[in-house]
Order: sequence, then structure tokens, then C-alpha cells
Amino acid sequence: MELPSSLARWRVAMMMTENEIVESLKESFGDKILEIESPRERRIFSRIKQEDLKKVVAFIRDDLQITHLSTITASDLGDEIELIYHFVYEGAIVLSLVTEVPMDEPKIPTIVDIIPGSQLYEREVYEMMGVVFEGHPNLEPLLLPEDWPKGVYPLRKEYDLEKLRELNKDDTA
Repeated sequence: MELPSSLARWRVAMMMTENEIVESLKESFGDKILEIESPRERRIFSRIKQEDLKKVVAFIRDDLQITHLSTITASDLGDEIELIYHFVYEGAIVLSLVTEVPMDEPKIPTIVDIIPGSQLYEREVYEMMGVVFEGHPNLEPLLLPEDWPKGVYPLRKEYDLEKLRELNKDDTA
């Protein structure tokens, strides 16, 4: 029983703190980090430009050794769609990378080549919000029915359930 507790103590001693993660990101990316804060213990939010996403994600994976992407969330902000990539470090710290894409051209590079586990999250955001992940190997529908109308994204604020019901009624007539 000595080895597991020794190993656990070593892992805790070697873990980065929120401040070390924040400083490492600031040091490596400077003004490419538009905003970074740790509003409470074990949480970090960092806002970046979409064109810096792949570089920052590769740094998080390779240099910080944070490899667990918990999910990608998307919010309709009106003129933009906000994407948040939630990474979990050692089950203790959540690092959320925040970026936006314009609503009228919602495109961003895929990170599947860096974090393969992002594949399903990107497909879900594509299907529900209409964000195109450029370079994604399989950007196909994931959750919605096969006969779901193209270009209708159910988690956007503009989504109109009554209009969809009318479309479906016309199809069955």
C-alpha cells in the first residue's frame, strides 16, 4: 500500500496550480490572450481569437500536458456564436478557452487533429448551432433525425418550432 500513496503524493506535488497555468499561457502567447481570469478556485477562463485556437490548443496539450477535453459548448450571442472549449487538468482544474465566430459565417478550424476526442463535440455543435469546423474528417449529422431540414439549427435563438412544424406538415401532405 505504500506505493499508491507515495505516487499520489508525488502527483499532487507535481500538479500545476491555476496561477502557473495562467502565467504559462500569458508568457507563451502574450497579447494573443485577449483576457484571462481565475474567478474562483480550480477555474480558468481565457479568451482568444479564433485564428489562435489551434496554436493554443496544441500548447495546452503538448506543453501543459492537459489532454482531456471535457466538452465544447456554444451560445448564440446574436451577431456571434461563442464557443467554449472546456479542458480538465488532473480532474482538478477546468481551463475554458473562449472564442467567437461571426453568426453570418460561422467557421473555425477543427482541433480533431490535435485532440481526436473533440470529433463528436464538434459534430454536435455543427448540427445544433451551424458552426462549420473546417478540416473535420466527418462533419455529418449526429443527433437529429435523418429528415431534419438542412440549415435549421435548433439551439440558435432564431429557431422557430412553429415554422418547422409547418414545413413538416407540408412534407406529409
